[in-house]
Amino acid sequence: MREMNGFLYPRTKSGASSLIPSPPWYYSGDLLTVEYRTDPANVEALLPDPLELAPEDPGAVALIWADWQSCSGSREELLDPVRSQYKEAFVVVRCSFAGTTYSRCVFIWVDKDFAIARGLHQGYPKKLGSMWQTRPHPFPHAAPRIGPGGVFGATLAAADRRLAEAVVTLREESDTNGFVNGHPMAHHRVFPDIAGRGDAYAELISSGASSFEGGQSWKGDAELRLFDAPTEELARLEVEEIIGGYYRQVGVEWNGGRTLANLAPEPTTT
Repeated sequence: MREMNGFLYPRTKSGASSLIPSPPWYYSGDLLTVEYRTDPANVEALLPDPLELAPEDPGAVALIWADWQSCSGSREELLDPVRSQYKEAFVVVRCSFAGTTYSRCVFIWVDKDFAIARGLHQGYPKKLGSMWQTRPHPFPHAAPRIGPGGVFGATLAAADRRLAEAVVTLREESDTNGFVNGHPMAHHRVFPDIAGRGDAYAELISSGASSFEGGQSWKGDAELRLFDAPTEELARLEVEEIIGGYYRQVGVEWNGGRTLANLAPEPTTT
């Protein structure tokens, strides 16, 4: 049999065309977070079995913008920045499984194909989008500083429709970068059956950072607006109460997860 190489498609003899290299993957980035509360029924509508609402503050939501630079263990992507730099915006809720509270990404948009490919492996439901966020800088001629009074804006669009816009004004240092995205992730990894009979492969998995470093977290006041779009459901997580806004610079290593439950039906014979 002819051996093909590469972590993900396209696989070739050399493996050089693969969309992504094998883990571990490394990330450095700036996170702008807005936390708010919606009706818990809106969150429950996005939780497939066997997940349930979190027992505490079940309607809490985090909308997070991230300006990332990422690489594999070789770090070669850092010298070819088009392969390492990307932006994303993602929506996180909390849920419960087997008595444990998890975070879960229910929507996420990115602007590079390699980020979508990593999502396929990690269980993140990634789609293409356009994300922009104000960048900080120590010289404030055309940028805010990360500190009291720093004002940051962010926008999210997909398929030519604006989905969200936010403004965060920092006030003070914070012990956390919010609480909604503070647990291991619980994600579904699925692959539909080619004959249209359901999922040929499905599992509930848990994953998180295998190592983490973070700068000082800052919190402040936040404004957030969500907009309807014909192929998106973000606006259904309507804002009922703003909890707060946060800013933090982080470094993360991701290197796999574990299976919580096998969900695919047993194969049948005909």
